[in-house]
Amino acid sequence: MDLRGKRGLILGVANERSIAYGCARVMAACGAELAVTYLDADAEPHVRPLAEALRCALVLPCDVREPGQLEAVFDTVGRTWGGIDFVLHAIAYAPKNDLHGRVTDCSAAGFGLAMDVSCHSFIRCAKLAEPLMPHGGCLLTFTFYGAEKVVPHYNLMGPVKAALEASVRVLAAELGSRRIRVNAVSPGPLATRAASGLAHFDDLLGDAWSRAPEHMLARIDDVGSVAAFLVSDGARLVTGNVEFVDAGYHVMG
Repeated sequence: MDLRGKRGLILGVANERSIAYGCARVMAACGAELAVTYLDADAEPHVRPLAEALRCALVLPCDVREPGQLEAVFDTVGRTWGGIDFVLHAIAYAPKNDLHGRVTDCSAAGFGLAMDVSCHSFIRCAKLAEPLMPHGGCLLTFTFYGAEKVVPHYNLMGPVKAALEASVRVLAAELGSRRIRVNAVSPGPLATRAASGLAHFDDLLGDAWSRAPEHMLARIDDVGSVAAFLVSDGARLVTGNVEFVDAGYHVMG
C-alpha cells in the first residue's frame, strides 16, 4: 500500500503495544506523514520516543475529557499542514466500577462518560476533520464484536461500541457527498493495556483463539495493515463498514 503524500492524525497512542501505535507503524512504513497524540504528561514519555522513531511531524497532548484539547489538536494540524487525509480514532474509556459490573447496575454518570469518550469524541473528530478534507478523506475508529453480540465481561462497552458502529454508518451517509469515508475496524481480542482493564480478559483471549477458524489472535500489525488499506486510495469505495480482523472469530456461534 502506497500512502506517500498522505497526511494523517492518529489519536490514542499509549505505548508500543497499543492498536494506535501498530497502525502508526504500518502507515509510516507505507509512506504516510503522521501526527500522533498522547493522553497526558504521564503518557508522554512512553509515546514521544515511539513517535520520534516514526518521524512524526507532530506529537500533541489530547485528553478528550478536557474542554478544548481535541479542538487544539485539529487547529494545530490545520495550521501546520493546511489539510489532512485521514484521522484514526483509537480512544475508549469507562470507569472501572461501571465496566466491571452489570450493565443493569451501571451509573448514569459512568454510562455518560463512557459514551462521551468512546463514541461522541469520534463524532467530534468528524466535525473537526470535515473542513480539513476539502478533497475527501477517511475517518477510522475501532470497535469489537461485543457491539453485536453479548460477550461475557465486555459489559458496558457493548452498548457503547454499538452506538459507535451506528455512528459510523450515519457519518458515512452524511459525509459521503464530501468524499469523506467513515469505517470501523473490529479486531479480535488484543493484549493491550486498555483491554487488560476488562475482567477475565485472559479467558476472552483463550476463547477467541480456540473458536477462531484460523486459531490465531490478531496482532497490532495485522490491524495496522487493514487500517492502512482503508485510508489508501484502493479503498475509495469502502465506507460505512465494520471490517473484522479476528481470524474469523466473529463468524462462529
